[in-house]
Amino acid sequence: MDLKSLIRDIPDFPKPGIMFRDITTLLSNPQGLSYTIDSLAEKCSAVSADYVVGMESRGFIFGAPLAYKMGIGFIPVRKPGKLPGAVHFAEYELEYGVDRLEMHRDAMTSGSRVLIVDDLIATGGTAAATAKLLEQAGCELVGFAFIIELQALGGRQKLPDVPIVTLVEY
Repeated sequence: MDLKSLIRDIPDFPKPGIMFRDITTLLSNPQGLSYTIDSLAEKCSAVSADYVVGMESRGFIFGAPLAYKMGIGFIPVRKPGKLPGAVHFAEYELEYGVDRLEMHRDAMTSGSRVLIVDDLIATGGTAAATAKLLEQAGCELVGFAFIIELQALGGRQKLPDVPIVTLVEY
């Protein structure tokens, strides 16, 4: 299946000069969504994860059904102040400042094998920060999975040396 044909390009969003890759058109296509989850599950089966971790918010969209398909648990990584319990946190730089991600301290046991999933890798900041959360929790990062990779932004180079699965490259 040609997933690129299901991803809409929106020029100059959220600001001039940016080509936004809109996945809402992929999500609304039943065959495309099924194909995406099935493809990720097949490509990620070799990593033998105990959990899928997905970052707010689009990582939730793909991470939860992927975890279901793989028969493993799903752990959400949230923006600050969204989780009620004690959290691990990691800060990361944005082009306009600093942001922070959080994960419950008791989300998984130390030594768990974890796959990080998000819709897109651009500069790699969010994925790298999530990897730091897993390190704090004493877990083993076994891989990353993304629907889209924006290769020109070099995000892959900021990530730990584990398998990285992508379905569509721009």
